[in-house]
Amino acid sequence: MSIAAVSPTVTARQATSTPGRAVTRLAVRQVRRGGLIVVALTGGITALVAATYAEVMADPAAAGGLRALAGNPAIRMLFGPPVGLDTAGGFTVWRVGTFLAVMLAAWSVLATTRITRGEEDSGRWDLLLAGRVPLRTVLIRHLAAVAAVPVAAGSAVTAVLLAFGTATPGALVHGAGTALLGVSFVAVAALTAQIFPTRTPATGAAVTVIGVGLLARMVGDGVTELGWLHWLSPFGLLGLSGPYVQDRVVPLVLLLVAAAVAAVGALAAAGRREVRAGLVASRPARRPRLALLGSVEGFAVRRVLRPLAGWTIGIGGYYLLIGLTAVSVTGFLADNPALANEAAKAGFADMSSIAGVTATLFAILAMPAGGFVAVRMGAFVAAETDRRLMMSAAGPISRVQLIGAEIAATAGAVAVLVTAAGSATWAGVAVTGGDFSLVEALTGVWNVLPIVGLSLGAAVFATGWAPRWVGVVAGLPTTGGFLLLVIAESIAAPGWVRDLSPFAHLAPVPLVDADGTASTVMLGIAAALVVAGLAGYQRRDLRS
Repeated sequence: MSIAAVSPTVTARQATSTPGRAVTRLAVRQVRRGGLIVVALTGGITALVAATYAEVMADPAAAGGLRALAGNPAIRMLFGPPVGLDTAGGFTVWRVGTFLAVMLAAWSVLATTRITRGEEDSGRWDLLLAGRVPLRTVLIRHLAAVAAVPVAAGSAVTAVLLAFGTATPGALVHGAGTALLGVSFVAVAALTAQIFPTRTPATGAAVTVIGVGLLARMVGDGVTELGWLHWLSPFGLLGLSGPYVQDRVVPLVLLLVAAAVAAVGALAAAGRREVRAGLVASRPARRPRLALLGSVEGFAVRRVLRPLAGWTIGIGGYYLLIGLTAVSVTGFLADNPALANEAAKAGFADMSSIAGVTATLFAILAMPAGGFVAVRMGAFVAAETDRRLMMSAAGPISRVQLIGAEIAATAGAVAVLVTAAGSATWAGVAVTGGDFSLVEALTGVWNVLPIVGLSLGAAVFATGWAPRWVGVVAGLPTTGGFLLLVIAESIAAPGWVRDLSPFAHLAPVPLVDADGTASTVMLGIAAALVVAGLAGYQRRDLRS
């Protein structure tokens, strides 16, 4: 056959496949930065906990003590079932398995709705879909790019566990389960993105699935009679796989089937709707709602109210559960002082008192609160990028007033968020008859505000000088600071390295009084970052 006869066919094939490859490269580019961070965090945290196993379990009685501690229903509800605590792998799965699963699920949902429904809503898919690549193909290629991240994260978990000498079947089961859980939430988010006509309800519905699934797992762990709820929850199925003990494959197969069903449903729905529409029709025209539209400051408050409500329900619900279980946990440890000592060795210090339990968990509140700050300032940058701020910026409004309103609204919202978490904790303890005042609860949650202020300052600084990096920079004081503290303590780093973390200067309130000097210094640094960010925002062009 001559070259002339072959070349037209080859050219046609290349013309058909090139647009598809371009779509894949676009999708990979949109998730690569966040994906690399998620994979690094997943593997890094797993390695840190596995590395501390020998030190924690130096006492032969430690494994038995922790097993008895985890036998308490309240502990099981919070941290999961105590599976294989006498092995490094089982201990690692119990300590961080649920945390990493929730983190991966949340990232999968947010990334999926952002690069699918979010891009479609903004109009950036109009030209893309006007070509030869149909909507289903575009969706498949974007979902493949996002799903590659949890697969890589699960592979990293397996590799780390194998590197630390844990049993191969357990490492493979846990890594595969972690990957499948992330993939299943990619599929769930893809389905909600086809059902709802805009990104916000699509994300909200998918996040609700995360919350309901996590709640079902927690109730199933805490109440033996309701253990069947595990089979209805992705997190429950992950727990039923029993790494390092049962090493079950059937729950993972069910997780794979659930992900496949959701993915098929998403692709089927994509073929039955119009571009920029969903299976659920938009609300019909209604009377305009003009509340809080009279000023830039009012508009900033209006934009933050709905996200604040969602975050408050989620975080408040978790801390309500903390309050409801605090009395049971502290009572159990008060009757078993030896177990309290073992809990301290495992990183759960001062759990024999309600003040100690809440002080530890209130410190962790800085991370989701910092995440809220990062999301809100990221939304401000996205509104600028999508030209939604152009009309406001073109009016008689200064740049400082524009971003200042966003800063003030975000700061006020995050104060409401942490206050709601403290109030929910107090309410839970009060319902169960515990001795814990509202003042103690509020001082405990307000103690983390200086660290959250650092996150806000870092976000404003990035908005002014590096707007594309807002999410990453805003997370450095909170998530980055917490990881730095864990790493420094795990490897016995010099004191000055540990002191770089804001958490190293956070007093365990309400167990002790707040450190006024450290809080003042952190707030001063946050203010300096805000000033520097405002200067940068005034100097740079919009959308640059």
